[in-house]
Amino acid sequence: MSIDLADDRPPLRIATAGSVDDGKSTLIGRILHDTKTIFEDQLNAVTKASRRYGDGSLNLALVTDGLRAEREQGITIDVAYRYVTTPRREFIIADTPGHAQYTRNMVTGASVSEVAIVLVDARHGAVEQTTRHVAIASLLGVGAIILAVNKMDLVGWDEETFLTVAKEVRAIAESVPGEVPVIALPVSALEGDNVVERSDKSPWYGGPSLLETLEEFEVRDREPAGARLAVQWTIVPPNGSTALDRRFAGRLGGGELRVGDQIEVLPSGTKAVVSGIERFGRDIEVAEAGWAIGVRLDRAVDAGRGSVLTSESSAVTPTLTTELTAEISWFIDRALEPGGSWLVKHHSTLVRATVIGVDHRLDTGTLAAIDAEALELNDIGRVRLTLSEPLVADRYVDQHEGGRFVLIDESTNETAGAGIIVATSATSQEVTP
Repeated sequence: MSIDLADDRPPLRIATAGSVDDGKSTLIGRILHDTKTIFEDQLNAVTKASRRYGDGSLNLALVTDGLRAEREQGITIDVAYRYVTTPRREFIIADTPGHAQYTRNMVTGASVSEVAIVLVDARHGAVEQTTRHVAIASLLGVGAIILAVNKMDLVGWDEETFLTVAKEVRAIAESVPGEVPVIALPVSALEGDNVVERSDKSPWYGGPSLLETLEEFEVRDREPAGARLAVQWTIVPPNGSTALDRRFAGRLGGGELRVGDQIEVLPSGTKAVVSGIERFGRDIEVAEAGWAIGVRLDRAVDAGRGSVLTSESSAVTPTLTTELTAEISWFIDRALEPGGSWLVKHHSTLVRATVIGVDHRLDTGTLAAIDAEALELNDIGRVRLTLSEPLVADRYVDQHEGGRFVLIDESTNETAGAGIIVATSATSQEVTP
């Protein structure tokens, strides 16, 4: 049965984070259960699993902890995506791991999210993982951190405890660049208080429930750079067609692209006008960020995989650069150190990179930048890279799609780290630490 939405806003992408046992999976399970988003067969499977792995009572954490290892250990390992639709809005929720060993999966979930829900156990307050997760969410540019102070039922719904935790997490957020606002709510994921419906157990809290907060959240315009289309491939017309029928296909990042827009093809610098846009084989007039599209131009241009089409109305122009300064979250045991050679995957382009310096790493307990000679497993730090070939790149603060990349170990093809660009060779003097 379909549900008619009250508006046509795109789905809100949400990442959840928190330390082990803070209740992330239970919270998401509660949202799915109380919004009646769980199918009957799924609910039956969770009921059976609850008998097998618990005391027999319904364990809503098992809705998202689908791996056998997750259920046996009681922790989240992989990123689980869940889709929720209410009469007012659609949501895509990423249940990301809390254990430091799986920091890479937290980065994966937060990198495509507009909101981060950070859970904190009311009994323990902010811990080191809380600091790590707030730092990652801030660095990746989420629009807000929603602090769910969970397990309030275990502290007797004490208002002072809630206010203390909220103050701790706001202090952490204020120490990280980005000025991400923190919205604090007292909840009990296990009992469902203040999750979907407001609870009368917290009369001192006059705010909305978690779901109401998400339904009302407005995504701010965080990307002044405007539309970017990184060309994934060129669709060549059949014999008899002209070069003007060629379509440059890819995923539109940031802003909108319209038929009639003036664009520039980088790195060639060729100017052209958008003569047509296709989506799912149908002509459209306007394409929105995130859509996979094919673009036709009013003239023949030299563009292929690795080229970027950018709107001339954009406030910021990408840079053709062979040097990057980036904040990197490191995923593997092999250290990232000066002189090391890696592959950089940026858009559809793959180039070799050499590490020319490690500026610092973040102390995940205090978020202070400390001197470092290398980044080790699960470290976050600032690194300078030189590239074997130029890339058309943006700063992440200007344009998310063009401002992020992954580092790959060429010998194993393993994803070694994720980076966000804070400066290129042409803009390094514009960026402050």
